[in-house]
Amino acid sequence: MNEMRSKTKVWSSVFCLAIAAFVFNTTEFVPVGLLTNIAESFSMNVAHTGLLITVYAWCVSLLSLPLTILTAKIERHKLLIGLFTIFIASHLLAGVAWNFTTLMIARIGIACAHAVFWSIITPLAVRLAPVGKRARAMGLIVAGTSIATVLGVPIGTIIGQIAGWRVTFLVIGAAALLVTIALAYLIPTSPSTSSNSVRLALALFKRPTLLCVYGLTAITIVGHFTAYTYITPFMLNIGGYSNKAIVLMLLCIGFAGILGSLLFPYYLDKYPIPIFLVPLFLLWFCLMLLWFVATNEYLVLLLCLCWGVAITMIGMSLQSKVLDAAPDANDVANAFYSGIYNIGIGGGALVGSQVIIHSSVAYVGFVGAIFVAISIISFLLLAKRYWIFK
Repeated sequence: MNEMRSKTKVWSSVFCLAIAAFVFNTTEFVPVGLLTNIAESFSMNVAHTGLLITVYAWCVSLLSLPLTILTAKIERHKLLIGLFTIFIASHLLAGVAWNFTTLMIARIGIACAHAVFWSIITPLAVRLAPVGKRARAMGLIVAGTSIATVLGVPIGTIIGQIAGWRVTFLVIGAAALLVTIALAYLIPTSPSTSSNSVRLALALFKRPTLLCVYGLTAITIVGHFTAYTYITPFMLNIGGYSNKAIVLMLLCIGFAGILGSLLFPYYLDKYPIPIFLVPLFLLWFCLMLLWFVATNEYLVLLLCLCWGVAITMIGMSLQSKVLDAAPDANDVANAFYSGIYNIGIGGGALVGSQVIIHSSVAYVGFVGAIFVAISIISFLLLAKRYWIFK
């Protein structure tokens, strides 16, 4: 009976971390649906308001490593509560923001919490999970981020459209308060296992596996976000779909992400190379086909399902390899990964914008596929030898 209660509490703590991931991922992307409302409230144009997303991503990229090193010795239970305190306070500031500068400061505060949170969340979930259940714990964290795309962002957008964008941020802050209370009760004392040594952080770049993972992450995520960032204008202009139809496509990608997170644990140990390489080929295939199937709603929905499964399993494979390659410095290695991933987000958005400016939105899929092809070739020529530890 005691063992059953102990297992229940362990999985409850991991599930609570997944909910925390849901909250963080929701607040990262919810401004996408609220840009017009925010712009109107401050008498700005949408292009300038979009800085809320760009600045956020680049802050996470720049701050992930230094803040993770600074907090490396802090006990993880206390650190989580501290991060959520900053997170909640920043959302309160966003909810009462009297000008755009104030809102930007609030978003930077959230980004600071985000930078450390995503550096420690997966390693902590893996530590808390029962022996042999690491992949399942990772799957729950990824499921939380995917559900944020499926439910969190649309719900936050609806709240903002009905009650005002400030209410959306206040509601997220209130949800974070409830999560904080649950974390305080469920997460056990977890001493840090990381070093705050800058020397150790630099030494990670002498590990070939990590260099390969970071390189593959940057190239692949740039390719993905070159197309994904502009999926709405692509489907509006090339596919001729309504906004409601496009929401359905985005929901398909999000639901498929949940499916990918459920499939991943069952194949990671049996097929460590195919679990990365097959989804990578699938992502390339989806991007290449995007223009060709754009006007067929059934094929587009099928493509979105494949796309969502592929990018989720790619991300989980990369992060799993980061944890394997740096057992002595999980948090610092994960900080590099988080920063590089966000560089990929910003880089993909930049590449896609240049494609649209200098050519047409019709070609974002093809250009994204070029980056994914480079990732595939790089893996086959250089990285495959480092993917399995002997």
